Amino acid sequence: MNSNHFEKMKNGKGFIAALDQSGGSTPKALAAYGITEDAYNSEDEMFDLVHEMRTRIITSPAFSSERILGAILFEQTMDREIDGQYTADYLAGKGIVPFLKVDKGLAEKENGVQLMKPIHDLDETLRRANERNIFGTKMRSVIHEPNEDGIKEVADQQFDIGKRIIEAGLIPIIEPEVNIHNENKEKSEELLKAEIAKHLDKLSENENVMLKLTIPTKADLYKELAEHPRVVRVVALSGGYSREEANEKLKKNNGLIASFSRALTAELNVEQSDEEFNKTLQEAVDTIYDASVNKE
Repeated sequence: MNSNHFEKMKNGKGFIAALDQSGGSTPKALAAYGITEDAYNSEDEMFDLVHEMRTRIITSPAFSSERILGAILFEQTMDREIDGQYTADYLAGKGIVPFLKVDKGLAEKENGVQLMKPIHDLDETLRRANERNIFGTKMRSVIHEPNEDGIKEVADQQFDIGKRIIEAGLIPIIEPEVNIHNENKEKSEELLKAEIAKHLDKLSENENVMLKLTIPTKADLYKELAEHPRVVRVVALSGGYSREEANEKLKKNNGLIASFSRALTAELNVEQSDEEFNKTLQEAVDTIYDASVNKE
């Protein structure tokens, strides 16, 4: 494990950029960027276009380690290059810690939650992640209602896989998202916090995780989790909130920094000049940074 990356993630000021749109979400990401589905004829062309979009973001002067601690990549992005370097190495050269999305999407809803689909090639993916100098991983489940059995299943699955990731020498980002449209969101978050705490208390001194959680309804709900000795950092997903709303909610939560995707890139467009693009990205980066480091 890279000790400099660990120190940056533990104590650095800034946030994590989520650039990990996968096969299912890529068309939406491209459409938001101004590239409609009639602009490509195959999945390969689609992934070429989204890599061009990510490359434009990552190489922008606005995308710097002054504000951004880390970036989460889609698996295919790990094997692609930026300016002759593998993406993770390019990021590290800018002082930004590389993470990799390892889940294969969500299973059907059951017991009020969506578990992760089986990750049959996890060991091989982790081996390749180490080869590509990836620091940590991310995997997402979703909680739709406060079903105790379902939430326990989500936490159990996340930490079971998380331990395998730790054994491979990487830091797992545990991401049990609570859907922002959950009618009993606050209750779901309380149940989730209790389950996470149980698992954290079972980790040994050399087992560390990060947590990626929906910004809670009750401010500072996750402050105790952020202070747990086995937690490197707690980051917050925007979850469908606008950037302005996500930032306002984030400011009320001590111990949380952003890990935004749509809220970071929503105003970027393929037709923008480089000057317009960089200015728009810089404005987004600055506001998300401010919400991550300046708390009410």
